Amino acid sequence: MSELTVELAGETLLLLPEKALYWPRSATLFVADAHWGKAAAFRAASLALPGGTTSADLARLSGLLQRFGAQRLVLLGDVLHAKASRAPRTLEAVAAWRERHAELDVLLVRGNHDERAGDPPPEWRFTCVHEPHPEPPFVFCHHPATHPAGYVLAGHLHPAVELLGAGRQRERLPCFHFGPGVGVLPAFGSFTGTALVRPLPGDRVFVVAEDEVVSIER
Repeated sequence: MSELTVELAGETLLLLPEKALYWPRSATLFVADAHWGKAAAFRAASLALPGGTTSADLARLSGLLQRFGAQRLVLLGDVLHAKASRAPRTLEAVAAWRERHAELDVLLVRGNHDERAGDPPPEWRFTCVHEPHPEPPFVFCHHPATHPAGYVLAGHLHPAVELLGAGRQRERLPCFHFGPGVGVLPAFGSFTGTALVRPLPGDRVFVVAEDEVVSIER
């Protein structure tokens, strides 16, 4: 895996192909829109879907924490997909993951799905806050909107861009999208969709292309 280094709000950040962001100075890993238990919620609605997506995402998250030695995890909203996501298998998987990372400080900035699903179980030991959550020079949010207290790091949109090849091929790829006051992370969850974003002149866009993060000119 090959990360990409960017400067943002006077800080050095690493954009990771696992669709996460790392802030080395504070030893903090950021992910947005995990949507744990989404498949379980669909199965509760009588839609036949295979399980295991949450466990796979937790394993990916563990790999990142170990790789960078992160001391804190910030979840930028939508950690649980819905109330029906609280299936025993999902709750047990996350609880077991939490035990393996017992010393990790976890902060959840509530998103719209979290408001409907409710806060995580107490045994997960997540600190839950409403947006905005300032930590200069950044403001942690779920919804991408500028804030006077600092540069906003957010999720919610599941951003992607469509690239056109020489043979008229079209490829939609998740991306990191940084505007003048707001940066939006791609959705971390593997069972999530994407939405095309339309960067403005001067915005910076970095696509996740398999095992690397690549800057594209807009």
